[in-house]
Amino acid sequence: MTGNTRKPGVRRRQKVRKALIIVSFLLFPVTFFYLSPFLIIQGASEGILVGSFIVFALMFLFSLFLGRAYCGWVCPAGGMQELCFKLRDKRAKGGRLNWIKYFIWAPWLAAIVAAAVRAGGLNEVDPFYQTFYGISITGIQSVFVLAIVLLVIFILAMSFGRRAFCHYGCWMSPFMVVGRKVGNAMRWPSLHLVSEGEKCIDCKKCTRVCPMSLEVDAMVKAGKMESSECILCGMCVDNCPEDVISFAFRSKAHAG
Repeated sequence: MTGNTRKPGVRRRQKVRKALIIVSFLLFPVTFFYLSPFLIIQGASEGILVGSFIVFALMFLFSLFLGRAYCGWVCPAGGMQELCFKLRDKRAKGGRLNWIKYFIWAPWLAAIVAAAVRAGGLNEVDPFYQTFYGISITGIQSVFVLAIVLLVIFILAMSFGRRAFCHYGCWMSPFMVVGRKVGNAMRWPSLHLVSEGEKCIDCKKCTRVCPMSLEVDAMVKAGKMESSECILCGMCVDNCPEDVISFAFRSKAHAG
């Protein structure tokens, strides 16, 4: 099946995905505190389990079965970065520098634990901590903080290429990477990419369209479709002219 005759549902899926991720970005002023790496420490220091703690825990749980699909379908930072493709669509050089986000994540987790211990534990749950009726950005100070975060994401995307923040600076993705590895180790059924390498015509379109700059064609040839940086957006699935790549819900032992 060629690129011009692909099923209508294929293109519709990417339209839906892109709409969801851009709407999520537009709602960032509402949801910002639920993804905040700072409020979770502040709340822990007061013995409060805040909204971002709950969201990060849910990210981990969902990743056991859906991998990093959150990043590909509903992440507001991802939405902003994909809008940046309009300004500069450059492949990011991930690889060995992907460790940077874990260098940020590990001490941050330690800071949360230390704050909770000093407070004598988490004794209260407040999902709407520091929000105004559930809305995050309501004053000059919070607007300034949001602007700084968006500026950092923008600078990384413009300087280092597609979704560079996801590769190097995201404090959320390690929860899902770890969750994915746990799910794979337990061999629980989960969402995966699978491929039929013998059908590949080596057009490399899957690699060109990957928003995470993965060498998807090499993954297809190797028969190994698993990558900790894959966000399961389906761009490779929906742009392959020969339907070589597809989604499957199965255990890691049967994926590839």
